[in-house]
Amino acid sequence: MKITVINGTEKRGVTYRLKEIFLEPFKEQAAITEYYLPKDCPAFCIGCVNCILKGEHTCKDAIYIQKIEKSLLEADLIVMTSPSYVMHATGAMKALLDHFAYRFMPHRPAPEMFAKRAVIITQCLGAGAKSTAKDIKHSLSWWGITKIGIFQDALMGDIFWDRIPEKRRRKLTEKIEKLSEKYSCIDYTKPARSGIIVKIKFCFCRMIRKSVYKKYPEDLDTNYWSERGWLEKARPWKDKNLLDCNAK
Repeated sequence: MKITVINGTEKRGVTYRLKEIFLEPFKEQAAITEYYLPKDCPAFCIGCVNCILKGEHTCKDAIYIQKIEKSLLEADLIVMTSPSYVMHATGAMKALLDHFAYRFMPHRPAPEMFAKRAVIITQCLGAGAKSTAKDIKHSLSWWGITKIGIFQDALMGDIFWDRIPEKRRRKLTEKIEKLSEKYSCIDYTKPARSGIIVKIKFCFCRMIRKSVYKKYPEDLDTNYWSERGWLEKARPWKDKNLLDCNAK
């Protein structure tokens, strides 16, 4: 089993502690690859849209993005962590997600994503955990992922783990352990099922792609859809090659 973790900060604070507790049951059975932002993706997306128009290899930051994407595509479970910064995900996390614009469903979604599971871990001092999780979930859903578990909580006290009252730490630990237990019991040889929301998004994007294909048959995104048969009857959640890979 493979797990890819994207840490939205290099700080080893409360979010880091919660992530470590979540991963504990997996450590003996999984190969865990972690990335820390902004260290592992230090550059901002500048909106040049080269990734969409010319291909992801033309991104100025491809050396970082392609390495991370490879890990994401190979992972059985994706874990995204971010404390709440001014009621949203960290700037470093947002910068990374911006780089994956070409993987949004209207463009060139990776078929592997439709079979994956993900977990988001976030916390805040007061308000903001819900909107932070929403920031990340929005991208994951538009990548094609349906099964997304979320841990979110408000500390309502100190921002340092060792200074949080023991009773509060115990409650946080119990809550994240419950989520961890749920995900550690899953049979990852079986792909996750795509839900109705993801399927509706896909069908809506398919209508757009079919319309574009008539006017611009050389369009990179539309050709990507055409080559995979998605403009006809094929669907990423029915890809037999992916099902076979998950079974191995």
